[in-house]
Amino acid sequence: LDTGSSVSAAHNADVLGIDLSKIDKIVLSHGHYDHTGGLRQILEKMRREVEILAHPNIWQAKYARRNDEPDRYIGIPFQRNELESLGATFNLTSESVKIGDSIMTTGEIPMETGFEQVDAGLFIKDDHGCQPDKIMDDRALIVDTESGLIVILGCAHSGIINTLYHARQITGKEMIYAVIGGSHLINTSEKRLWQTIATLRELNIQRLGLCHCTDLPAASVLAQEFSESFFFNKAGTVITI
Repeated sequence: LDTGSSVSAAHNADVLGIDLSKIDKIVLSHGHYDHTGGLRQILEKMRREVEILAHPNIWQAKYARRNDEPDRYIGIPFQRNELESLGATFNLTSESVKIGDSIMTTGEIPMETGFEQVDAGLFIKDDHGCQPDKIMDDRALIVDTESGLIVILGCAHSGIINTLYHARQITGKEMIYAVIGGSHLINTSEKRLWQTIATLRELNIQRLGLCHCTDLPAASVLAQEFSESFFFNKAGTVITI
């Protein structure tokens, strides 16, 4: 799931002794550069054809607008034909995709909660000009285990709780054992953070390993509130399922 922003994913795979040639599928959680920028290096190391599962919107021209700064391009930093020449085959769909018996993607994630919103500073540019990016390409991975569902997040732009609700809905299973990855609670309001915490408690999450766009202040509160159930999911962490 995802490839980082540059060479780090390929480099870290070598350090951890992971044979990338054994991978036959890559899932992209969305089309931002910090989740897709390592694709070229990964494909160069794999030296084989690989199916890439993603939403069609990953190829939109994505931009961020912050305060008075110029618009900054944050989309995929490669041309599609370059990646295809290295062995990538893109399977682009808005629907959930099953990967074997116990793993699936969420597909598009409905916005159900009243307290989670997509970042208002994100835009797409096309022939019609500039418009807000609803990030319909946002998705997560679901692993079905005997202990319950494990939901692996990219950035959770649609909201961590919206993602978990959707995971339960499409699997028909209530129990979520673990949530791992980015929660996009960076710079969130205190109200949203505490509403998120309350709902995570209602869902009875047993393991919460957040990183990336969670941001340290939010992660620190979560660590305090969930005690031993929470862990800082830093680079190099190995989680056995």
